[in-house]
Amino acid sequence: MTTTETPTNLDRLAALDPVFAQMVGATARYVRAIPELTDREKTFLCVTADVCQASLGMAFVAHVRTGLAAGVSTSDIRELLRFVSYDCGYHVATAGIERIAELEAELGIVPARAEPLAPELLSTGPDAAPSPLPEPVRDRLNELDPHFAGYFDLQSRMRTGHGPGTLSERERGLVSLSVDVHYQTLADTFRTHVGRARRGGASPEDVRAALRFIAQFGVTRAWHAWEALNEILG
Repeated sequence: MTTTETPTNLDRLAALDPVFAQMVGATARYVRAIPELTDREKTFLCVTADVCQASLGMAFVAHVRTGLAAGVSTSDIRELLRFVSYDCGYHVATAGIERIAELEAELGIVPARAEPLAPELLSTGPDAAPSPLPEPVRDRLNELDPHFAGYFDLQSRMRTGHGPGTLSERERGLVSLSVDVHYQTLADTFRTHVGRARRGGASPEDVRAALRFIAQFGVTRAWHAWEALNEILG
């Protein structure tokens, strides 16, 4: 009796271009071996790159499947997409939500139900919950524009811990600084997000490991990010 194995992503790539498949395989082996990051963090960094760069085809499916094999649920990925939406833009994150819903339907996965947000997290009026933004960050935003600071307050409130698979502070920091790398916003926001990762327990070497991993999504962007990161970390 013969069995037919499901083709892997590299098999599919090899059918399109065998040399390119070799390049992708060697790259994946090199960065996946980075020891400082968990499989969950690597999945989050991959999916964030896919969403930021509007790459929701074969690579996105491969990253989600690799995450599922490592114990990352689609509910975790949904939580990630909710979190990155205010950095990458709601229109971009919407495409990611649509794609993960399609994959869940294809794979027969029912995501865990996320609890609705409390009204005080959605409010911008007197009944709103206090802003979770650090005071220096909020002061800086107010200097730029008070309405923009209010927008940040709203976004930050909505992203306080909730729902299944909530991201840790370390994960939020690593994901946020990766968005900066993809969009090359390597000044104030990058410094703030590196600080968030550090507050969440990431060591300087852990942050560097994240940037090593992110290099696969654009080496030129990573080059510029290294210059900024080395200045921040000294």
